[in-house]
Amino acid sequence: DVQLQASGGGLVQAGGSLRLSCAASGFTSDDYAIGWFRQAPGKEREGISCIRNRDGKTYYADSVKGRFTVSSDHAKNTLYLQMNSLKPEDTAVYYCAAPWRPGGCPAPYYSGSWYYYWGQGTLVTVSS
Repeated sequence: DVQLQASGGGLVQAGGSLRLSCAASGFTSDDYAIGWFRQAPGKEREGISCIRNRDGKTYYADSVKGRFTVSSDHAKNTLYLQMNSLKPEDTAVYYCAAPWRPGGCPAPYYSGSWYYYWGQGTLVTVSS
């Protein structure tokens, strides 16, 4: 079975950093794009990033550009979301997701409709 396991969330002060992990099993993440999403309380889900693992091409939402960085460790079949300069408005449950088929990031990458496999989410809380 294909599974994505997100982890690494926690409580951090504004200006701090966290690194989220997304462990993939049941498929080789090298062949897939992995998207990162978040959902804050009372708000709609927001697509914030995608990485095309085949060549490392990345996409970022304006809300996180310059602060968040996605990367992958092919040997560990794990993806990472490094989050720096965190703000209280970054507080949300963060998810990683993969499309149904291997290949590049969906168009648009930030639409959850294009993703089929979802991790369970990890909570990030940024205090002011």
